[in-house]
Amino acid sequence: MKIQLIQADLQWGDPAKNRAYFEAEIMKSNAADLVVLPEMFTTGFCTLPKGVAEPAGSDTLDWMRKVARAKDAAVAGSVAVQEDNRFYNRFYFVRPDGSYAQYDKHHLFTYGGEHMEYTGGTERVVVEFRGWRILLQVCYDLRFPVWSRNRNDYDLALYVASWPESRIAAWEALLRARAIENVCYVAGVNRVGSDPVCRYCGGTMLFDFKGGEVVHAANDMIQVVEATLDRDGLDAFRAKFPALDDADMFTLDKR
Repeated sequence: MKIQLIQADLQWGDPAKNRAYFEAEIMKSNAADLVVLPEMFTTGFCTLPKGVAEPAGSDTLDWMRKVARAKDAAVAGSVAVQEDNRFYNRFYFVRPDGSYAQYDKHHLFTYGGEHMEYTGGTERVVVEFRGWRILLQVCYDLRFPVWSRNRNDYDLALYVASWPESRIAAWEALLRARAIENVCYVAGVNRVGSDPVCRYCGGTMLFDFKGGEVVHAANDMIQVVEATLDRDGLDAFRAKFPALDDADMFTLDKR
């Protein structure tokens, strides 16, 4: 599978401009199977969603379907969504045929007040696409390894984020840790630039199933990076080093 990760500077609260930017970047990029965008890629990380969040099944979801079809690639990223009088930080994974999966961010960022307006999701979501099982995660979820623990049910974890520069060392360390402990590929897509609260330096990267760095976008640069995932190598390593088979059994209480 060929994956593209788009590290961008988001226009604050302007979905139309952000969609236009990403569409231009995606269409001029090389062919890929999967394109991953940052957290809340249409607005920036907005903790006051009234007047900014889109209705479920909105223009952005239609746009993702259009781009996925035109590019013959899955398009993934999170959007601020309003549904049934509640707000969600919703990660859409849209396939070329128009079908999609969605994951609502489970761990809301209380330090930034996200929990005051948004409702946390309760379902862990793994999607299947072109022979790969893919776990969907959003930003702060990265700090909670139990939620993403591999139960032999995924091969690639996607983390889309608005992770501030002040804590970027933790971002890099935790992405690598998730790859090692879950014997999987891990892609983290972060933004650059600033919003009214934080500055972001990027750090978009992909780690392999041994924790090796496959690709790393330059800090403070708008950049599209890409890599090809080695399924045969992943399967061979898991057969040789079956750590997932020795994992502790547990269940999760849904909040």
